[in-house]
Amino acid sequence: MTMVGEPELLLKLAKMRMPFGKYKGLLLIDLPEPYVIWFSQKGFPGGYLGEMLGLVYEIKVNGLEYLFDPLREGGQKQSTHQPPRLARPSDNRLRRL
Repeated sequence: MTMVGEPELLLKLAKMRMPFGKYKGLLLIDLPEPYVIWFSQKGFPGGYLGEMLGLVYEIKVNGLEYLFDPLREGGQKQSTHQPPRLARPSDNRLRRL
């Protein structure tokens, strides 16, 4: 499964909820990372849900949850991760090198 060129897949993922278990009703993208990692180690369920959970795993492991903030209902920000800040020539961090 690939996200490239499939924006409708990301929109579906942004609205898909966990259908069972302790986190029933929670958006898949909001599942706790340790739970998603546990699922990846035990094996994702078959079918569409498993594919979507695999996608959530890749998103979380790579720190990309913030990409879903604009897709949330009402634009609510859930993730605390910020995209990496690129250094600029005027940045003090470069002067230390």
